[in-house]
Amino acid sequence: MNWKTVLAILSCNIVFMSASYTMLIPFLPMYLTEELGVDAASVNLWSGIVFSSTFLVSAIMAPIWGRMADTKGKRLMAIRASILLTISYFLGGIVTSPEQLTLMRIFQGFAAGLWPMDLAIMTLYAPPEKLGLCLGTMQGVLTGGGVIGPLLGGILAEFFGMRVSFFLAAAGLLFNSIVFIFFIKEPPNPAGKDTAREKSAPAEKSAASSLLRIPLIRHMLVCGMLVQMVILILQPIMTTYITKLAGNLPNLIFVSGLIFSLGGIAGAITAPFWGQFGQHHGFFKTMSLALVFAGISITIQGIPENLYWFAGMQFTGGLFFSGIYPSINAILAANTPAQFKGSVFGLFFSSQQIGSMIGPLLGGVIATFLGMKYVFFTAGIILVILSFAVHHHFITEPSLKASTETSLK
Repeated sequence: MNWKTVLAILSCNIVFMSASYTMLIPFLPMYLTEELGVDAASVNLWSGIVFSSTFLVSAIMAPIWGRMADTKGKRLMAIRASILLTISYFLGGIVTSPEQLTLMRIFQGFAAGLWPMDLAIMTLYAPPEKLGLCLGTMQGVLTGGGVIGPLLGGILAEFFGMRVSFFLAAAGLLFNSIVFIFFIKEPPNPAGKDTAREKSAPAEKSAASSLLRIPLIRHMLVCGMLVQMVILILQPIMTTYITKLAGNLPNLIFVSGLIFSLGGIAGAITAPFWGQFGQHHGFFKTMSLALVFAGISITIQGIPENLYWFAGMQFTGGLFFSGIYPSINAILAANTPAQFKGSVFGLFFSSQQIGSMIGPLLGGVIATFLGMKYVFFTAGIILVILSFAVHHHFITEPSLKASTETSLK
C-alpha cells in the first residue's frame, strides 16, 4: 500500500478513536449521578475508581498485545482492539450500576491497544524521510479528536442523555473495525527476514524480552511516563482553577470548556510542524526544545490571577506539548528493528498508562496540601528537568543513543 493512503486511513481511524474516548470521559461523573444513581457524597470516589481501573489493566495488557502483534500481525491486533472497544462502549451504554460501569472500564483496559498498533503500522509503511511528518500528523489528529470529543459529548449529553454518547462511540469504533478489515493490509515483513513467521518467532521473542535492557528505549519509556503524568496531574484541578479565575463570568461552563480545549487546538495545528522539524533537525533536539518550552508555559500558568493570561498560556503550552510525543515515537521507531515495533509501542503505551495512574493522585495531593498553583509549578519543573536530561544524555553526550545498536545485535 502507498504510505500516503495508509496515513489518510489511519488519520481518520485515530479521529474516531480519540473523539469516541474524549466525548465520554469528562462526563463520567455526570453519568454516575444522573444515570446510575450515585449520590453526591460518593461520586468522587466512584469517579476515581471508574477512571483509574482502565489504566491499571491496560498497563498490564499493552506489552502482551504488543508482543502478539509482532508474532501474529499488527493489523490483526488493531482489528482485535477495535472490535473489543466497540463492545466495551456498547456495554457502557446499557449498564445500570456503578459496579457494572467499573467492570466495563476494566474490560476497556483489556481491549485497549489501538493507538500503539496504528503507530507500529505507520512506522513500517512510512519512508524514513517522511517518518516525522507521518507521526506528527497522527499526533495532530489524535489531539484534534480530543478537542472534538468533549464538544460533541457535551451536546449529546445535553439533548439526548449520555447513553446515546456511548452508542455513538461504539458505532465509531465499529467503523474503525470495518476499515481495518477491508482497507488496511498487514505491513510488509522486514527486509532480509524469512517470510515464514514461525521461523522468526523464537528470535522475536528473545529480542522483545530484551527491549527493556536497551538504555535508549528504557529512557524513552520513562520520558513518556513522566510526560503523561504531567498531563494527568493537571486535569483534576484544571476546571476548578479556571472557575476560580473566572469568578462571576457568565456562561462559565462554556468558557471553561473553551479554555480547556485551547491547548488541544494549538497542538492539533502544530504537531505536523514538529514532526517535520524533528525530521530536519533531529528528534532529540526537537524533544528537548518542546519539553523546556512546555514546562515554562505550564509554570507561568500558575502565576497570573488573570483568566485571559491563563488562557493565552494554555494555548501556548499546547503549541509545545505537541512536539513531545511525535519525537519520542520517532526515536523509538528509528531505533527498534521493524519486526519488534509492536512490542516497543506496546511497552510505550503501558508506560503512559502508568503515568496516567500516578498523575491524578499526585496532583490531588499537591492541590490539597500546598494549593492549586503548586500543581502547575511542579508539572513545569518536571518537564524542564526532563528537557535538560534529554539534552545531556542524547545531545551533549549521546552515549545512550549509540548503545542501542549494540544491544540489539
